[in-house]
Amino acid sequence: MRDINSNRIDLRSDTVTQPTDAMREAMARAEVGDDVLGDDPTVQQLESMVAEMSGKEAGLFVPSGTMSNAVALKTHTVPGDEIVTERYSHIYLYEGGGYAALCGSSVALPLGENGLLTPELVEQSIRKQKGSQSHYPDGNLVCVENTANRGGGTCYEQDILDAIAEVSKAKNCGTHVDGARIFNASVATKTPLDRMTRDYDSVSICLSKGLGAPVGSVLVGSQDFIDQAHRWRKMFGGGMRQSGILAAAGIYALENNVERMEDDHRRARTIAQAIDEMDHVSVDLDAVQTNMVYFSASKYSANEVSQKMSEAGIDMFDISPTHCRIVTHLHITDEDVNKVIEVLSNLN
Repeated sequence: MRDINSNRIDLRSDTVTQPTDAMREAMARAEVGDDVLGDDPTVQQLESMVAEMSGKEAGLFVPSGTMSNAVALKTHTVPGDEIVTERYSHIYLYEGGGYAALCGSSVALPLGENGLLTPELVEQSIRKQKGSQSHYPDGNLVCVENTANRGGGTCYEQDILDAIAEVSKAKNCGTHVDGARIFNASVATKTPLDRMTRDYDSVSICLSKGLGAPVGSVLVGSQDFIDQAHRWRKMFGGGMRQSGILAAAGIYALENNVERMEDDHRRARTIAQAIDEMDHVSVDLDAVQTNMVYFSASKYSANEVSQKMSEAGIDMFDISPTHCRIVTHLHITDEDVNKVIEVLSNLN
């Protein structure tokens, strides 16, 4: 599917997806009200829909995944708490230090493998004020990211997720899933969303990445948790009025764009397998589990690679000095994949 007016192959992120004609029609038809006053029926439908899919009592529609995480962290913690999250997690690296500025929390940063924590790492990283003569902060929240962006789009095995939740609860810690790409994880592992998130207190589910909606995220949890989160959404400026127009895009995405993520994963794997056969470009095939490919070139820096690809009409990010990132999504076709492989093969 291309469905956009562009002659470039944009692999920078799945956030570059644009609403399709069918999604725009759904948005235009949306019944709306004032959501700040609780009157928007389409927002209510979306919130209930995502809550049911994830096995939670309630949901809260917010403008972005970063706000969804920020609201969740603020709801879970008080100033002086500590949050356990993987060293390269989005919450730590790419959300403007919100855990510190908005929550007054510190972070413990265990280094996982390909962005994934283990129960042992979590248990070792939780510090408690009690028994430390008040030297330690209170470790009160554990966050996992599924899929793990900087891990290469890797997915947690379900038994590991379950064990992390068990360890966290034994240490009296809340649990949160940064599920920016959780549907990619669900599709890739063939695990229903409600099973994947069963033992976690809250989940942030983004609609504007592989699902293809233009904006928005839904935070889910217990009714009491969402009632508290509602206050922080308001305080953070996330209350929107006739936002059913946006919620309608999310509903359309959930009804039409989940299973098709298998195509994104297949295309990413095709690119990765081709790279693996090249002498001058390298990739960790084991880490290519969803719609991301992190790779490096032997003769060029990541910035030089991204510039050369751009000259060929292919956009991607140099995510570090050595590695570029490719992200497939609903606007990428098999023909695009073939061109990417061709250009990469001619880099040497």
